[in-house]
Amino acid sequence: MKGIKKFLFLLIAAMLCHVTAWAVEETIQEPKVEYSADEYMETEEMTMQSKVYYAPGKERREQDMGGMKQIMITRKDKGITWMLMPEQKMYMEMKIGDTKGRNEDISDYRDYKIEQSVIGEEVVNGVKTTKSKVVVADPKGNKFGGFMWDTKEGIMVKMDTIGKAEGIKRRMKIELKNLKIEKQDLKLFEIPPGYRKMSTPGLGDFNMQDMMKGGEGE
Repeated sequence: MKGIKKFLFLLIAAMLCHVTAWAVEETIQEPKVEYSADEYMETEEMTMQSKVYYAPGKERREQDMGGMKQIMITRKDKGITWMLMPEQKMYMEMKIGDTKGRNEDISDYRDYKIEQSVIGEEVVNGVKTTKSKVVVADPKGNKFGGFMWDTKEGIMVKMDTIGKAEGIKRRMKIELKNLKIEKQDLKLFEIPPGYRKMSTPGLGDFNMQDMMKGGEGE
């Protein structure tokens, strides 16, 4: 059970980091092309490598969280994020932007305020990008400032920000490598057959019994 709790903690932490990152990318310019890439994310709390698949309005991230494989599918077109646990054949669903007192909801990226000023052209990992200075303010008034490198298609290849949130200084670095702009299989952005939905009254109140049943025999 300790392993699962650790997994869920890392899962939520990663999700919140990605919400901030995607807020920057989507608010400034939403990519109109489909692509895949290897993503490297670094914060004070964690260093993480993910495989990312993207299509307009859809994103899939595959990563290892505390020794457990985790898949995060964000369906902006549906206003939903799914967190899949392949080993347990289970998934958790969270809504984007519906913050009417429900703890499981995450902030709507459209509530973030972005200021951007272009610095110039720069090549990052073999990809031509435009480097910009950015200042991001979340709905609670916390601010992050730093730099972003994006392609002409609107793909954020690199981001390096630092700021204070609730009195705590935080830094987040994100970088894409092996970027491939190509058509993606739409099945990547759907819940596979045979998965059971977890009962999630709130982020701090998971139905652990369901999770343990899902992990029996592992």
